[in-house]
Amino acid sequence: MSWMDRLAGTIMDHSRAVIAVMLVLTVIMGAGAGMVDQTSSLDTFQGDSEQSKALSYAQNNFDSGNENGTSAQVIVRGDNVLTKDAFVSQLELQQSFRDEPTINRTLSDEQPSVGVANLVAIAAISGEQQRELQEEAAAVRQRQAELNATAEALRASLDSIRDGESSARDAFESANQNSPVTLTDSHYQTFEQAAGMLQSAENESQVESAYQLGTQGVLEDEYAQLTERSERLQERQAALQNGSAPPITDQIAAIEAMNETTFDRALGTVLSEEGAGQLNGLAFMPVDYDVGSTSANATMMLVTHQMEGGGGGSQPGSMPQSIVDAQLEMRSIANADDAPGTEVMIFGGGVMTEEINNSMGDSLAIVGPLALLFVVLALIVAYRDVLDILLGLFGIIAVLVWTFGFMGWLGISFNQIFIAVPVLLIGLSIDYAIHIFMRHREQRHDGGAYDEEDSRGSMRTALVGVGIALVWVTATTVIGFLSNLTSPVPPIQDFGVVSAAGITAALLIFGALIPAIKVELDEFLENRGFDRKKRAFGTGGGRFSQVLGVGSAAARRAPIAVILIALLVSAGGAYGATQVDTTFDQEDFIAEDPPEWTKNLPEPFKPAEYTMKENLDYVNQHFVREDAQAQIVVQGDGVTDPQTLKRIHDAEGEAANNSVVATLGSGDADLESPIRTMQAVAAENESFNATLTAADTNGDMVPDQNVEGVYDALFATAPTEASNVIHRTDGGEYQGVRMVISTQGTAAMSDVTDEMQTIAAGIDGTAGVSATATGQTILFDIISDQLMDTVIESLLITLVAVFAFLMLTYRLTEGSATLGAVTLMPVVFSVSWILGTMYLTGIPFNVMTGMITSLTVGLGVAYSIHISERYNLELERTGSVWEAMSRTITGTGGALLGSAATTVGGFGVLAFAILPPLQQFGIITGMTIIYAFLASVLVLPSLLVLWTKYMGPDDVSFAIPGAQAAASDGGKTGPAGESADTLPSDEDD
Repeated sequence: MSWMDRLAGTIMDHSRAVIAVMLVLTVIMGAGAGMVDQTSSLDTFQGDSEQSKALSYAQNNFDSGNENGTSAQVIVRGDNVLTKDAFVSQLELQQSFRDEPTINRTLSDEQPSVGVANLVAIAAISGEQQRELQEEAAAVRQRQAELNATAEALRASLDSIRDGESSARDAFESANQNSPVTLTDSHYQTFEQAAGMLQSAENESQVESAYQLGTQGVLEDEYAQLTERSERLQERQAALQNGSAPPITDQIAAIEAMNETTFDRALGTVLSEEGAGQLNGLAFMPVDYDVGSTSANATMMLVTHQMEGGGGGSQPGSMPQSIVDAQLEMRSIANADDAPGTEVMIFGGGVMTEEINNSMGDSLAIVGPLALLFVVLALIVAYRDVLDILLGLFGIIAVLVWTFGFMGWLGISFNQIFIAVPVLLIGLSIDYAIHIFMRHREQRHDGGAYDEEDSRGSMRTALVGVGIALVWVTATTVIGFLSNLTSPVPPIQDFGVVSAAGITAALLIFGALIPAIKVELDEFLENRGFDRKKRAFGTGGGRFSQVLGVGSAAARRAPIAVILIALLVSAGGAYGATQVDTTFDQEDFIAEDPPEWTKNLPEPFKPAEYTMKENLDYVNQHFVREDAQAQIVVQGDGVTDPQTLKRIHDAEGEAANNSVVATLGSGDADLESPIRTMQAVAAENESFNATLTAADTNGDMVPDQNVEGVYDALFATAPTEASNVIHRTDGGEYQGVRMVISTQGTAAMSDVTDEMQTIAAGIDGTAGVSATATGQTILFDIISDQLMDTVIESLLITLVAVFAFLMLTYRLTEGSATLGAVTLMPVVFSVSWILGTMYLTGIPFNVMTGMITSLTVGLGVAYSIHISERYNLELERTGSVWEAMSRTITGTGGALLGSAATTVGGFGVLAFAILPPLQQFGIITGMTIIYAFLASVLVLPSLLVLWTKYMGPDDVSFAIPGAQAAASDGGKTGPAGESADTLPSDEDD
């Protein structure tokens, strides 16, 4: 007696104990389901790459000024959004945001909202102050030039004294006549002292000291006064620029009080290329805005949120609920307050998080019931028995409970790709029930080794007949799923583990629990007079049997031709496989607005509103996205080397002319760097300007000496701006700098990656520093490449592992390792067919379809195993190739057709999912099942016939039988000891 006989006997002899134990285990496993967390953050897809480490370094060591915050872009569209009335409406909308508690509690304390309307209002309010400051700044610059010119004149006079051409008095008077500053006798005294020092100097050091005293020393009081005046100016400028913005009500009043001339002048200033600092409004205008124009059909306002407690994620899909609620409320207010001819859209991480989360729930709410409904319909056709249908549904629910409990106990989070898991298990687990129930019906209807009236005995035989096949199927499917552990993408690894656990649970549930319950219920009902005998689907002759027999007939007439056709089609598919694209994009996880028919569904099946996809496309086309940024992270002790700054300066020029880099309305590239930060601070701070100028020997505003001193001065003058682009340790050492480059939303990820890596390569290795191009777009492109690695590696691993497993198991159980190779061959064909189909339909490899090759092998081999197992069993029993093939195809083939139909239908409902990758996964997986089924019933018979002829057992007959015997009894003999093929066949249901 084999181990399967003993196991089947134990399940049937102790069915009630099996039921009790399995139900207790179901409760224990189900307890973990409540611990499953849900995440929609795309960060979970990032592996451990050099680029991800660089991004983590940047996030941890550079201060963006809003580390614990996030921003929403409020896009206002209309005929002309730059009029006074439009500005008033925009400011009133901002006030509405601040009046709403849900929004207000998340707003940043510093400048919670800003747009062109705010800048124009602030310009009007502070216009006079600004003009005064500009006049004072001009006066300071003028005085600086005068002092510098006087110092040069004094230096020339000292030259004449050194050359012996004039006396100290004559030289001083000459300088006084040629300088814009009036020199007095007190100045002469210092100059005379310097002249004496110069004449008695014995070395260059003494000469330099004399020149210093005779120039800077003579004008020491004047320079001191200039420095004091400059510092007061900087304090006033800082107070104006960094002070809190006026209340929105004051801004509205300022806009309304402006006449057309004043308004146009203020608007022109804010939207000019010369606009500086916080009064530069071009960043809020479309990229195609014509600078200087007073008309535009769109503008942007930026609303800044502060995370509660400084926590929460910053990437789409991971925003705290407070930010999600705030941005959704903003959208509601914007939709309610739309002025005639004006449209307002809210584009932010909170809205995106909500829509990603909704798409997960809505997809499950739609495809879950549809999958169950389709399975029920398929089972109605295959079973035609209410009790069997209910048992199948109960088994599916138990499998899902085990699977989600497994996720909870292991702490695996539910993300976007796990929406496919319930559908996957619904389609696959029911296969187990179909095969066992169909074989059980064969035994009960046609008689077997045990009393044909005995449901328990027939189930024992059914378990023995298909049990080994189901174990092999489970093992190969688990191998296919676990091959995804080689993927560098963490969610794909988790998907493989969970799916493997789920299919194992399906074997336990449908191999033990459901059969035990079925025999108990059958006996209970039969004892009360109910007939529980049903014919197995596809075994009663008719159209289904004829269709299923096509492969058997072809194998009898032209097996080689069948195989050659399969090889030819596979060759075409293999070529198409090399042309399939790979993609991983944020847009893949953003749902489009669902079809109209879904909006008529009742709650809770009715999907939510989806606007982010359309909004994202618009923002990509017309604005610089807040979240579309690449970074060049430079690390190493050499960041203070002048050569490093020179390379960064060259990189700026390269980026400015790059096609993937976003440009503002002024045409300038939108980027930040240490050099640009230095230049911006120097333009507003005279003290730092002097430090930068002193370190710049060639006048290009890039320090080529004393870089560390310039960094020190930058941190002392503008610490926030400095820490955004320079990493200084607590010990005062400089370890890194970065460039932050805004990229075009419409640029291809691969183009962004290539261009940024080229820019980084120009810096890398300079003065011992390393430069790494990173950012979300680049990381997504890396994931896209990793998906291709997943496709190739998982396919190879699955094929090799399944090939080895089948050859070993068939060698041990059947005495022929070659049968394992033959069994796998149709699956290899179906892999090439499905890849060719992906090419023809334009479906790329993404986070879902990237697993299709391993799934094709794991799922497809099940059909081949069932055919090979049944054929080998019937061949041993009957000794006739054609009789064995006929019984196999009409018996097991019918069960395969039923299971294929339920699986295809289960996966096919994913086409109604909200998320595009799930739709593609459902379509392509459904095709996979169809191809695997067709390969098993059309191609595998020919392979088995040739195997039998050349490598199979010797004592078999290829003679065509006169009549077809009844379906197999699993290799057992009849009750009287006679062969089961002599038993009569009942053709009636």
